Formats: sequence, structure tokens, C-alpha cells
Amino acid sequence: MADTINIGCKTPANVADTLAKTVCVQKTNNSAWKLMILGILAGIYISFGAAIATLVGSDAGKYVGVGMSKILVGGVFSVGLMLVVIAGAELFTGNNLMLMSALDGKVPFSKVVRKWFVVYVANFIGSIFIAYMILASGLWKGGDFLTGVTALKIANAKVHLLWSEAFVRAILCNILVCLAVWMAIASQNVVGKIFAIFFPIMTFVALGFEHCVANMYFIPLGIFLKSTGAAAASGLDLSGLTWGSFINNNLIPVTLGNMIGGALFVGLLYWLVYVKDNQK
Repeated sequence: MADTINIGCKTPANVADTLAKTVCVQKTNNSAWKLMILGILAGIYISFGAAIATLVGSDAGKYVGVGMSKILVGGVFSVGLMLVVIAGAELFTGNNLMLMSALDGKVPFSKVVRKWFVVYVANFIGSIFIAYMILASGLWKGGDFLTGVTALKIANAKVHLLWSEAFVRAILCNILVCLAVWMAIASQNVVGKIFAIFFPIMTFVALGFEHCVANMYFIPLGIFLKSTGAAAASGLDLSGLTWGSFINNNLIPVTLGNMIGGALFVGLLYWLVYVKDNQK
């Protein structure tokens, strides 16, 4: 099969081969300190997308309706993955595709898991850092705490999801995130990568799916804002918005769901179709 098709992008077979034999191998063999730095940057970039999504979502519904406002929120959130892919950073959810290199026998699975852990911790550090910086900036105070109240509503809703709901939404989320990464790799120019990322990410956000790294920003920011004037202005019962509920009710099921959606539904299935068969 040809490496490219007439619209100037790599074929699915070529993307799968590139990921399994080159990209994912390089990521797995990267030093821990490089992955830590790039992982912190990815947490920062995704948090920038989450921050602008919170701002847009604070009042867009009044002007364009609920459905269209979700599309707008998803559209601006996509800047986070654009920064990760084009500027260069390491995102845990996208790195779930590293399973392909282990399946192909290029690296041990244990090494993939270790590098996942490093990037996951780094993403958390970057996300918490931006959540604290947004708190310190005071930007959430504008419009009678409108943005702060929106941030609290987002965080409070996320920690009150059923475990099963968070888990399933996370599987669906990372199918789309990994497909966005997949199509960005297929594209051979920056504009193509932007469009490849925009539509899947807009879709997952608009539909309300769950992304563990984004939630590393959304929920801690809500916890930080509990002690501010935004909490009183929200009129919400925030007693359930705690670090414990963040980890147990959201972060654990969402992380597991993201891993299944990205590593198994995208990485494993495409490896079986395009890479394993070629080996035969």
C-alpha cells in the first residue's frame, strides 16, 4: 500500500507502522527527565485549553444555546492538544498508543508502563501549577465571579459522577483523543494537524466525555476556589468537592477508562489490523 494518498497524508497502515516501529519506540526510550519536562509542559498546555473553555462556557449558552455553546467550548479546548502535538510535549492519554511498540516486540511492556507513570505524574504537576496560577491571577473574579462560579460547577459535577459513568465517558474520550493524535501524525503540514486535532477534541468535549489530564486542572481549581468569594456566589453545596472525591470518584475511573479507550480500542485494534498482519 502506498505511504501517502492524494490528499497529502499518510495512510492508516503507514501511521500504524510509524507509531509501532518509530514514534512509540522513541518515546519509550526517552530519558525520564526529558519525559518529566515534556509531561509538565503537556499538563500546562491542556490546562490552557481547559481555562479558555471555562471562560467561554461561562456565558456562551445565553447567546447561542446549550448545544452550540458546547461546540464552542470544545472548539477552544482543542488548543491544548494542538500545543501538545505541534509545539511538542508528552501527554499521558496520547501516550497510551505506546502500547503498540510493546505489542510489536520493540520494547518491553514494563518499560512502557514506567514511562506512562512518569508522564502521568508530570502531567499532574503541570496541571496543578496552572490551576494555582489561575487562582492567584484573580481572573476568576470577573463578572461577579462568573468564571469562578463556572469552574466550581464543572468541578462539582465531575466529582459527583457515578464511578461507572466516569469510566465509560473516559473510554469514549480517549478513543477520540488518540484518533486526533493518529490523524495529526497522518497529516504532513501544520494546518492539516490543526484540523485533524480540532474536530475529534471538539467532539469529545461537546459530548461531555472525561479526560484525566484535563480533570487534573478542572477539579483542583474548583477545590482551590472553595475558599473564595466564588463559592458563596455559586450557591452550590460544595461539601463533596474534596481531594478524596477527586481521586476516588473521578481520577481513578477516568484514568482507567482513558487507558482502555486509547491503548486497547485504538492502539491494539489498529496494531492487529495493520501491523501484525504485515508481519505475517
